[in-house]
Amino acid sequence: MKTSLTAWATSLCLAVMTMGATAPSVAQTGAPAEKVFRYAFPTAETGFDPVQLSDLYSRTVVANIFEALYGYEYLARPVKVKPELADGMPQVSADFRIWTIKLKHGVYFADDPAFNGKKRELTAQDVVYTFKRVFDPRVKSPNLSAIEEEGIVGLEEWRQRAEGGKIDYDSDVEGLKALDRYTVQFKLVQPRPRFIYTIADAGIFGIVAREVVDKWGDEIMAHPVGTGPYMLSEWKRSSLITLVKNPAYRGEVFNETPPPGDKTAADIAARLHGKRLPLVDKIVISIIDEAQPRWLAFLNGEHDLMNEVPPQFIDVAIPNNKIAPNLAKKGVHMERVPQADVTMFYFALNDPVVGGYKPENVALRRAIGLAYNTDEEIRLVRRGQAVPAQGLVMPGTSSYDAKFRSEMGTFDRAKAMALLDMYGYTDKNGDGWRDMPDGSPLVLTLDTLGVATYRQRDELLKKNLDAIGVKIVFRIGQWAEQLKSARAGKLQMWSFGLSATSPDSRYVLQQAYGKSAGEQNLARFKNARYDQLYEKQLLLPDGPERDAVVRECVRIAIAYMPLKTVTHRIVTDMWQPWVENYRRHPFSRAWWKYVDIDTAKAPKQ
Repeated sequence: MKTSLTAWATSLCLAVMTMGATAPSVAQTGAPAEKVFRYAFPTAETGFDPVQLSDLYSRTVVANIFEALYGYEYLARPVKVKPELADGMPQVSADFRIWTIKLKHGVYFADDPAFNGKKRELTAQDVVYTFKRVFDPRVKSPNLSAIEEEGIVGLEEWRQRAEGGKIDYDSDVEGLKALDRYTVQFKLVQPRPRFIYTIADAGIFGIVAREVVDKWGDEIMAHPVGTGPYMLSEWKRSSLITLVKNPAYRGEVFNETPPPGDKTAADIAARLHGKRLPLVDKIVISIIDEAQPRWLAFLNGEHDLMNEVPPQFIDVAIPNNKIAPNLAKKGVHMERVPQADVTMFYFALNDPVVGGYKPENVALRRAIGLAYNTDEEIRLVRRGQAVPAQGLVMPGTSSYDAKFRSEMGTFDRAKAMALLDMYGYTDKNGDGWRDMPDGSPLVLTLDTLGVATYRQRDELLKKNLDAIGVKIVFRIGQWAEQLKSARAGKLQMWSFGLSATSPDSRYVLQQAYGKSAGEQNLARFKNARYDQLYEKQLLLPDGPERDAVVRECVRIAIAYMPLKTVTHRIVTDMWQPWVENYRRHPFSRAWWKYVDIDTAKAPKQ
């Protein structure tokens, strides 16, 4: 491993030194050059129907095709919600139960054969249809629990009728109504002070047209039709995604005010002021799962953005956390920011080896967690670009406490071995590996990917578990298929990362909420006290009382260890000198419309 990384570093240093020497010539003057923005995803997409998605990369694409009722300002820090499809902020009852929203007039869906050649305006009925569709049992939406727990009056009853075969999208639901063509109203069973965050994520609740779903049926994942700035032009599964400007998009004129004292935001705001969005004509996304070719494509000018510099190249890209001199000389820009995210691996609570709620079951999971050296992962695998996660709550979200410390973030090999010994996980046949208390073999299976970063983490996990006498094997597969298997409860252990989509810590708490089992709760953990606390925090406004409830949820998850949280990542993005206005947003994925390309500086396409 050291030899290969050294070789990579040498080749990459040479690439950095020669960067630009072989770049194509700049486009000749004349007609305006097409503006194309190019970068890569490290993981394949699953499709483009918002209601069916749970992965970050697919949601990123659909957040730029579809629009939600609300979104986020691009530059505001702390983040600020703004209207998208809504015409102004919602009218909210004093008890946070009735939310009435006016829609903008003259918002049209992109052209599609489903509309028979006619312009199709978005109306309040489209909003009603979109939220009903999440509850359609035929769709099997992984986002069901996210809206189910909002408690929209009558929607669960509608779903039960649908389960009985009586699916009627035209039937009334008391809590979800189009009051007129441009007014929609949500009535909630309980107060929901943060409901606006639910309706501010186009990657989950982007508004769709019924005619499009009816026309394309089972092929809807390949036929996204929204009201947003871009539309799908070409899709080669797990290989290439191309989007172009949506001619039907109404065009948004940028008018944000940058936060005081933020020079970067002020510079971006000055460039964007008064401009009609989007600015780039085409978005081209390659799927490159291996870090080395993805990084080299950026160095060679083939990609405009390096979205998250791979950990193994951090020392080359930002030695001592500063941009490498050769990159700076070429005009490459960088931004290094803490992520509102968490990486983890889960244990399937329905698995006969790592599952269960008996003391010995909990002891095994806790021992595995204690045996894993997170500091080593941060130092060796992530090259210092992360901090240990002490619990579920992510930095930058409500109730996060940077001073909180727990067993979740602790490495203690001696304690891990003592726990295993105490509860009967000993070597009973003399082969050097611990067995189950009943004498059967103790073998863990982690489903993983075959790419470099995963291999390094897997090697570290194996080393740590070997040291306490626990055998683990790795099963290589494809991420999208693993996600399906995880939801179906077929994986014993799986590692993944979760990024926040709003400032609300509620969403990460769903990872252990019983009613989210098989959706966000891949571990299928169920604990009555946890569920009670989770439901209590939904009612409370942000503040000390809610913080205390969230902390108790976190402690229960630590005690039972249905999943082991590992790190909160620090990410470094880099972009070429011809890219303008890029800035990472903590939550929003709908940022493509702000990016611009200076075609005078960019290589000829």
